[in-house]
Amino acid sequence: MTDSAATPSTSLQRRNLGLLVATQSLGGASPPIIISLGGLVGQMLSSTPSAATLPVSLYQLGLALSTLPAAWLMQRIGRRRAYLLGALLGVLSGMVAAWGISRSDFVLFCLGTSLAGFYGACVQSYRFAAIDTVAEPAQHASAISRVMVGGLVAAVIGPQVVIWTRDLLPATPFAGSFYSQALLALLALPLIALLRLPPPAPRTAGAGARPLAEIARSPQFRVAALAGVVSYGLMAFLMTAAPMAMVGCGHSVGEAALGIQWHVLAMFAPSFFTGRLIARFGKRTITGLGLLLIAASGALALMGLALTHFWGALVLLGLGWNFGFIGATALLTECHQPAERAKVQALNDFLVFGTVALASFGSGQLLYSVGWAGINAGMLPLVALVLALLAWSGRRPRQTVALP
Repeated sequence: MTDSAATPSTSLQRRNLGLLVATQSLGGASPPIIISLGGLVGQMLSSTPSAATLPVSLYQLGLALSTLPAAWLMQRIGRRRAYLLGALLGVLSGMVAAWGISRSDFVLFCLGTSLAGFYGACVQSYRFAAIDTVAEPAQHASAISRVMVGGLVAAVIGPQVVIWTRDLLPATPFAGSFYSQALLALLALPLIALLRLPPPAPRTAGAGARPLAEIARSPQFRVAALAGVVSYGLMAFLMTAAPMAMVGCGHSVGEAALGIQWHVLAMFAPSFFTGRLIARFGKRTITGLGLLLIAASGALALMGLALTHFWGALVLLGLGWNFGFIGATALLTECHQPAERAKVQALNDFLVFGTVALASFGSGQLLYSVGWAGINAGMLPLVALVLALLAWSGRRPRQTVALP
């Protein structure tokens, strides 16, 4: 059973994009809740300081491990049904995490954040659903950017939920925020049910379709995937460590949550015009600008530990993620033919979120061992390396593939 007709009408395209913006707004609010509170709840429930960020790391791991199964499900049953399953698991994850807090059970809380990973994988896939629902390749970057605007609403919803509900149940601090996370996923269900997306591409290899290993070896794919890995990986790594670093430097939980809110606002606010910037200046230029802003965030973080340094660095980090990750996603569309789309997108997200998971597992230990300054200094050479590869790839003649 397919989601809809193979070629959506213009009105259906607008309707789908509007629904994707709304579902992105609700689904995208879950990660700020998990990331803002996961480390703090971990400190409260775990007897090992270096294990405090484990709940956030397990969320990232769950997301990474879910990318390939989620892509397989989307291919088999369509994006809409897979997204409905993801939202149901989002409801369950919030309930389990809250139950873990009420029982002072660190393992149960970690299970709840892990279950949120599948929902997260589906939410991350909304940008690819936006590509599927527009007919013209020239509109792909604009469609991606438009759906990511939903993250701007999520940037307000997620941190404000933390602020309003963290003490809602005085006997179990923070549990109210995770019950609210479950409610947000529940609200997304009827919106997802209204989606009418194009059917999955045929599973049989089309004429000229290449093996995945061949695509993965191409310079185009390697640069696009690496830019996405570094843009998202560094952002997630630093965002995971930031709330604990802020509280450790004497700032309040509320100030840490507001820092995450400003960060997530910066992540998605440029989406109103990122697509137009890519159309005017090119995918590589905007991706490179994003990486430069990520480096600037690290430089600002090294200048001090005042609230303005933390918030300013988080804002620059969010802006850099937007340009770097949307630019890298747009670069990825150059790498595949229509019959190759699903497997290339799944491999890219597995690499991106697998790296994010590995990085987040080390964030708590690194923060404990080398400190906030050491983390920020260590990411600068990585950014320089990807910028060099991006510039090098721009000078190479690019192989042309049929665009979806």
